[in-house]
Amino acid sequence: MSYTLPEFLAHAVALETEAAERYLELADMMEAHRNDEVAALFRDMVRFSQMHRDEIQSRVGTIELPKLKSWEYRWSAPPEVGGEEAFDYMIEPWHALRYARENEVRAMEYYSSVGLQSSDPEVKRLASEFASEESEHVDALDKWLARTGRPSATFDADPEIAPRA
Repeated sequence: MSYTLPEFLAHAVALETEAAERYLELADMMEAHRNDEVAALFRDMVRFSQMHRDEIQSRVGTIELPKLKSWEYRWSAPPEVGGEEAFDYMIEPWHALRYARENEVRAMEYYSSVGLQSSDPEVKRLASEFASEESEHVDALDKWLARTGRPSATFDADPEIAPRA
């Protein structure tokens, strides 16, 4: 499935906007429950998503982007918006980083696939560039993960959340 340049840019702006909104929601929730360390991580992700969105919008220039309805996007869910696992207010920094990393990997894979499928040379170029930027985010998150202690137990092993027999 090939995108026109305006379609691709509209998707990219939507992807980054949705990611920033999700991370902001998570940061606010973490702060409300005094999980300040994880809130700070999500606020960093908000800034990264907003910066990427703003960079994309500055490239748009005079190109008129289509105003797509939710059902017109070519994904079932925006690539940088993972599941609900990060909405547990007890989430630890390591798990929050893993969640953010998985989102960035999905975005990287999305941009890579668009670039591979596109017949438009500018879409190919931009998709490759955006995938590379997402790869840098994954690398940064890998470094954060390496510095962050992994909890000794997973959420699955937590008696407060684990399903009871």
